Amino acid sequence: MQQGLTRLSHWLGSLCRIIAGIALLALLSVTILDVGLRYLSDLTSGAISLSVSGSVELVSYLMLFSLLAAMAASVEKSQVVVEALTHRMNDVFKARLHGFYLLGFMVLGIILCVGLINSGLGAISHGEVTQDLRISMGPIYLFAAFLSALLSLRSLMHVLLSGVFGQQEESANG
Repeated sequence: MQQGLTRLSHWLGSLCRIIAGIALLALLSVTILDVGLRYLSDLTSGAISLSVSGSVELVSYLMLFSLLAAMAASVEKSQVVVEALTHRMNDVFKARLHGFYLLGFMVLGIILCVGLINSGLGAISHGEVTQDLRISMGPIYLFAAFLSALLSLRSLMHVLLSGVFGQQEESANG
């Protein structure tokens, strides 16, 4: 069971890193394209006046996706180990303490997921759209809820691996 949880967690972490990377590349592409088109407009004194419509909106939602996916991808590395406080603790106790710490991330992910699902269903039923691009808000909220659920799921897996099995994970400081 322990090996299965470890493999599944690493696979989900890889999926989250891919999602975060795609969202970040899209975010950077939109930003670079928008800045480049504005600069072109300035160079031509407005003769070529192109811009990316809704770029601020796109960037904000892509940032949301990249941050949620990155949080889910690296949840097991989230605790900064303070050696001055933990140097006398044995490794199994440190691992179990880390598992307890990850319960907070699991609860955070559940709260975000439930809230985003409710917002997504409400947006779908009321036909809520984004301000500039008129994109339906429902899928945006539901995808963010999916990423929050992945945060909770990976946190739960590492609660079990660290807190129950005493498996040590690498910490944020290496």
